[in-house]
Order: sequence, then C-alpha cells, then structure tokens
Amino acid sequence: MAPMKGLTVFIADLRKCRSHEDEEKRVNKELANIRTKFKEPSLNGYNRKKYVCKLVYMALLGYEVSFGHREAVDLVNSTKYSEKQIGYLAISLLMEEDADYGRMVVAAMRRDIHDTNEFNVSLALNAVSNICTREIAEVLTQDIVAQLLSPVASMFIKKKAALCLLRLLRRFPEAVNAQQWAARVIPYLGHRDIGVTLSVASLVTALAQQFPEDTRKAASFAVRRLKSLVIDNEYAAEYIYYKVPAPWLQIKLLRLLQYFPAPESPELRSLLLSILRHIIDVSQDTPRELQQMNAQYSILFEAINLGIQLDIDQGLMQECAVLLGRFITSREINVRYLGLETMAHLAAYIDSLDTIKTYQGVIIQSLRDRDVSVRRRALDLLYSMCDVSSAKTIVSELLRHMVVADFTLREEMALKVAILTEKYATEYSWYVDVMMRLVSLAGDHMGDEVWHRIVQ
Repeated sequence: MAPMKGLTVFIADLRKCRSHEDEEKRVNKELANIRTKFKEPSLNGYNRKKYVCKLVYMALLGYEVSFGHREAVDLVNSTKYSEKQIGYLAISLLMEEDADYGRMVVAAMRRDIHDTNEFNVSLALNAVSNICTREIAEVLTQDIVAQLLSPVASMFIKKKAALCLLRLLRRFPEAVNAQQWAARVIPYLGHRDIGVTLSVASLVTALAQQFPEDTRKAASFAVRRLKSLVIDNEYAAEYIYYKVPAPWLQIKLLRLLQYFPAPESPELRSLLLSILRHIIDVSQDTPRELQQMNAQYSILFEAINLGIQLDIDQGLMQECAVLLGRFITSREINVRYLGLETMAHLAAYIDSLDTIKTYQGVIIQSLRDRDVSVRRRALDLLYSMCDVSSAKTIVSELLRHMVVADFTLREEMALKVAILTEKYATEYSWYVDVMMRLVSLAGDHMGDEVWHRIVQ
C-alpha cells in the first residue's frame, strides 16, 4: 500500500508535540477537520481511506473516536483491496458489539467470504476472528464451514477458515451449532496439506472437548495421520524442524487422542501402540541441538501422557519409567521438571512401582534442587510413588527435609506427610512418633486439615 502523505504529516506532528496538552490540541483539531471532510459529497476513496487511517491511529493512542464508522463500512464495500483492507482494520478496532451498523458489516463479510478473490476472503475471515460478535457467529458460521469444505478453496483459505471457526466456537459455542458440521470437518485431519491438518487439529480438539461423543471417529483419523508422519515418513521437507517431522502436528494429534478412550479396534490399537513405541525408541538417543531436543522431548512427553491415559500396554509404561529416570537426572532444569511431573503422573497409573523406586534416591535429592518448581514436582512424585514398603523411608526423608524446606512448601509437605503416615502406618507407635515430630517441625506451617487428622 502506497504511503499517504497526509497521514505521515499528521503522525510527524504528533511526535513533535512536547506535552500531552499539545498532542490533545492537535488531535482535536484533526478530529474537527475529519468531521468536516466526511460531510463533503465529493469525498473520494483515497481521502476516505486516509481520514479513516487517522482515526485508527488516534484510537490506538487512546483517544475516543465516536464517528467514522460508516465511512469504514464504505471502505469495506469498496472494490479496491487497499481501501477494503483499511476498512476491515478500522471495523476490527472501532466496532462495538451492539453497533447499529453491524448488519451492514455482516452483509459485507458474507459477500467477501464467497468472493472469488482469495485476498478478499482472507480479509473477511480475519475480521470475523477479530470482531467475533454473537450475530457474526450465528449468521456466518455456515458460510465459513463451506469455505473450509470447498473443493476449490486454496489451502491458505482453508487454514484461515478452520482457525476462524475455532475462534467462534470458543467465544460462542452455543451459537455456531457445531454438532451440525463437526462430522464433516473431522476427515480433514487426513488432508494432504500438513498446514490444513494442523489448523483442523486445533478445531477438532476444541470440538472433542465439548462434544466427545460426536467426534469419536476423529481418533482413527488422528492415529492414521500420526502413522503417516512417524512411521511412513510422509511429509514435505518444509515441515521438518531440526530433523523432527512436523512436531507441532504430532503434539496436537497426541493431545487430541487423550480426549477419547482407547481404540476398540485391535488393528487401530496395535497401530497406536507401534506409534508410541517408535516415538519412545527415537527418543533414546540424546539430541545434539537444543531446538531438536525441545521438539523431540515435547512429542515424547505427550506420547507418554497418552500412553498413561489410555493404559494400553503396561510393558510400554515400564519402558517409559526407565526413560523418565534418565530425564530426572538431566542438567536442563526444564527437562528435569517435565521428567518429574510426568513420572508422578505415571506412578498413579502404573501396575508396579519397582522401576520408579530405583530412582528414589535421585528423586529425594531433587528436593534440594535450586529451582523451587523442581522441588515441588519432586514432592509430588514422592507422594505418588509411596506405598507400604517405602512409606517409612519417604516419610523420614520428608521430615528431615522439612527443617530446611521453603516456607511455601512446608504446609503442603506437612499435609502429605500426615496423609502418607495415616494411609500406610502398620505400627501405632510409628504413627504417633511421626505425628509428634511433624508438630514440632512444621509448627505454624501446619494447616487446619493436618491438625484435624492428628486430633482424630
């Protein structure tokens, strides 16, 4: 878009102002001038665009702009792209939800959504996402769905349409009638273009959160798309991120699968298990570059969470426990944190805690980590992995650590010690000794719930 001299001069004048009062005077003078110009019947498109740009700039500076909306709508209805672009920009910034000109804007959006020029379609979809009123959601949802499903729409428009629907669904879930079109969108998880699949995966995940029964067939599409990425290596070169194929899509699909139960089909179940095993096997080698490590480990942790959620193979979970044991000793704080957090999640579901117990010393040592978030995750993991055989050791270590623990952790630590002692006590004398020691160590940091347990 060519620069507008009048706008450039106006911005320069405001920047030269030495005080807020001077700036305000210049803004009021310009507002009065624009009001006068808008009344002229001979106002052309270029000048209308220039004055609307000035109003947008003033609004961005924090000044109230109470007129110019009709002129912005006129720009939206223009056949020139530069004027339409400024019109949509102004409407997105200045339009209020109950504006009396809202229907004109919606009509213009609908016309542009069905335009043959994809740039006009793109402008309309952007504006729908930015403005996102209830009226727009009720009137235009089906038009946007039609663009996503259209056999002639470009990949660029399909991606925007999917993300636009996601925005409307999150803002007004009851107004978009998602159950009417969700089933038709799900097959696009298998679209040949990874960018389209990535956008649709975000949309389908939001649909699965609200309508799990209506979107169950998305699981099979997600599994097969993961197979094409992870096992069959079917992807374009531009979607490889530091030797990891489409990591964002892999993570989204693995997260989507967590909203559904384990596949009933033996074939699909076996396929999903082979995908998870492949992800775990690939993660055995330590990546050399930080970016590759971040991408690879993000996929791995999401895969482990999926395996825990579906509980499809205990042998696989034991392998995950061994792999996580390597992560909790990592030099990277973020990796240690994620390793401890995921292992705590795993400990609550795994049949045998023996593998996790081999790392008990490392986990106890993590209570002294310099990062408080790591210390908190270590406390959660010790609580999750505790059983009758390890209760005395873990409780003893927690009591020993309570002396030097952060004040922010002491109350939570005291509560966990009280619960574990009460749950796994096999000797009454041990229970009493622990509780008395807990009272002396925790003192004012004991919550009411701990006192209540002791009194009982």
